[in-house]
Amino acid sequence: MASVKNSHSRITLNCGDKSLSLDVPRIMGILNVTPDSFSDGGRFVGLDDAMLQAESLVVAGADILDIGGESTRPGAAEVPEQQELDRVMPVLEAVCSRFDCIVSIDTSKAAVMRAVSRAGAGIINDVRALQEPDALKIAAESGLPVCLMHMQGAPRSMQSNPRYQDVVAEVGKFLQNRLEQCVAAGMDQSQVLIDPGFGFGKTLEHNIALVEGLPSLTDVAPVLIGLSRKRMIGQMLGDDELDRTMGSVVAALRCIEQGASIVRVHDVVQMAQAIRVHAAITA
Repeated sequence: MASVKNSHSRITLNCGDKSLSLDVPRIMGILNVTPDSFSDGGRFVGLDDAMLQAESLVVAGADILDIGGESTRPGAAEVPEQQELDRVMPVLEAVCSRFDCIVSIDTSKAAVMRAVSRAGAGIINDVRALQEPDALKIAAESGLPVCLMHMQGAPRSMQSNPRYQDVVAEVGKFLQNRLEQCVAAGMDQSQVLIDPGFGFGKTLEHNIALVEGLPSLTDVAPVLIGLSRKRMIGQMLGDDELDRTMGSVVAALRCIEQGASIVRVHDVVQMAQAIRVHAAITA
């Protein structure tokens, strides 16, 4: 894609026994196995339903499946470690046995990271940027690529009154610091992704500033973005109750234009079509 300002196109993620080049924008399909996620909570808690959804995401063009066993929506309560494992492990094992795709696990718990890395996960995706006890150590020992996300506050209270002097600079500084901690722990810098954390302790104005400020974040590391169906899309549309699919696709495509390497989405079919058309037009 000639117009994409992606300085990480030569990087390949080494995801266990699989690899993923970032030479083109990649799609991460969301598979929440939780009862309370903001958009699809409760839809895929059963293994059969989860597998049907996994298949539909892979067929639609997802390069990565991101399995989450704990909701991090605003106001969400924490989930006990064993409960998260009980939700995630059967789905991970079933997906790995059936599909030849890279699986990411959305977790902040060291014990979950250890278990999933042994069971075939290819990426650790942590909204708390490996700041929980032993998370950095276990992630480094796994040898897997990691994604570090910025969040101001905690899910229960993060949207109460988020404030920044310069949101792009502050998010960038935090992620740079966490990247340095990962490298100090023994990780290969090329295997670390960063996520600005749209909607995680940010107002609409903060989120928009981060979209337009993405080029400076791509100077830190390859960027993964997740804004699919979030409230910021409803706010921009002027009605939180509207279907947010197309708004999400447009916003994600703008992030790709700004240099994002991976887009985390619910609507894989629409996102894949948008990337293909954009690539054809800008080739």
